Amino acid sequence: MIEVYKRELLAWNEKINLIGPEARANIDAHIAEALEAADILKPVREVLDFGSGGGLPALPMAIASPKARFHLVEADKKKWAFLKHVVRECRLNSVVYGDRLARVLTQIPPELRFSLVTSRAVGSPHEWLPSLAPFMEEGGRAALVQATAGAAEIEHFRKGEAHKLRRGYLVMFHVERA
Repeated sequence: MIEVYKRELLAWNEKINLIGPEARANIDAHIAEALEAADILKPVREVLDFGSGGGLPALPMAIASPKARFHLVEADKKKWAFLKHVVRECRLNSVVYGDRLARVLTQIPPELRFSLVTSRAVGSPHEWLPSLAPFMEEGGRAALVQATAGAAEIEHFRKGEAHKLRRGYLVMFHVERA
């Protein structure tokens, strides 16, 4: 299924901008990094990926983590269409939301709780991650793929370890109840 994802990503990227030139030139390394993150995180139950874009790291992680159901949040309609297409093609246990995070949070069932939140270089996590604290299960984690191991404090989350990946870092946060 990884090859299907890669093929579809590169084909769709010719028509719409899913990934930049650097990611396209190093696509195998980016996919390997996403699989490495999945190996570290071992996603299970409900997982939310914010700003899913071209599907990195979420789609390779979903392919490698059949015990998890991924909720992909992407406001850009063209990228949303791509994500829906790949989820269908790869028969992934995933839900794709084509909207802003704040609106998605009003649409999810009130009993749903996320064990893990992932994101790759999306905005300022200290601005959007606190809104997810009420939707996290006890002991839930957030994992941010970013260029450096540093991270600012985030309300309702305690910074944890940072794991070195091939091309960056996987910075962990643990939810704390207020």
